[in-house]
Amino acid sequence: MLKGKNAIITGGVRGIGKAIAEEFAKRGANVFLTYRSNDEAAALVKEELSVYGTAVEVMKADASNFEEAGAAVAKAIASFGSIDILINNAGITKDKLLMRMSPEDFNDVLDTNLSGSFYFIRHIVPHMIKRKEGRIINISSIVGVKGSAGQANYSASKAGVIGLTLSAAKELGRRGITVNAIAPGYIETDMTGVLTDEQKEKYLEVISLGRIGKPEDIARAAAFLASDDASYITGQVIGVDGGMMI
Repeated sequence: MLKGKNAIITGGVRGIGKAIAEEFAKRGANVFLTYRSNDEAAALVKEELSVYGTAVEVMKADASNFEEAGAAVAKAIASFGSIDILINNAGITKDKLLMRMSPEDFNDVLDTNLSGSFYFIRHIVPHMIKRKEGRIINISSIVGVKGSAGQANYSASKAGVIGLTLSAAKELGRRGITVNAIAPGYIETDMTGVLTDEQKEKYLEVISLGRIGKPEDIARAAAFLASDDASYITGQVIGVDGGMMI
C-alpha cells in the first residue's frame, strides 16, 4: 500500500506519531522522524522500526523553529532522494483556564502546533510541486472543531490547523498534492494519560463506541490518506473519534 514511499513524520518518536511511523514501515514506507528532545526514545524507535526492513532516520528538530524545520526537510530529501508524504503531527499542550493562561502559554502551543505545521509545509511544497505529486496530512483534533474548556491555546492551534489544511488544499490541488487533516478524539497517549479517572469516565459517556481510541486508529487513517486509494480526496477533515461529535 505504501511500498517504496518516503515519509516525513514530525513528532514521530512517541504517541500518535510513533504509531503512524510503525504503520507506515509495516506497509513498506521509508520514514524520517523528527523529535524535539527525547534522544533515548528516538534511538529506541529507530531500532524497533528497523525490523520491518525499510529505511528509518531520526533527527532532532524543533517544529516551532522555521530554520530547523527546513533543515529537517532538506536532510530527509538528501537521505531518501525524494519525499512523497508529510505528516504534521508534532504538538504540545499547556492547559490552563483562560484567566490563568499567560501569553507565553498561548503562543508556545500555537508556535509548535500551528506554525510548525506551516513551516514544514512551506519547506516541502517546492519539492512536491517539482515532482507534481505529494500527500500532506495534518493532525488536528476534535477540540479544534468543538473547543475545550482549559484548552483555549490547544483548541485555537488545532482549529488553525484545519484552516491551514483547507487553504493549502485549494492552492495545491492542481499541482498534484492532496492536503487533508485528521481530527482525533480521545486517544490513549501520554498527553491524555494525565487525566483523572473521573475525567476519563466523562469522556467515555460521550463516545458512541464506548471505548478510548488507540494511536493505531489514527495511524490506519493516515496510511489510507497517504495511499493511492485516497488520490481523489483533498481538503477533508476526517474525524477519528469513536462518535464523539455525533
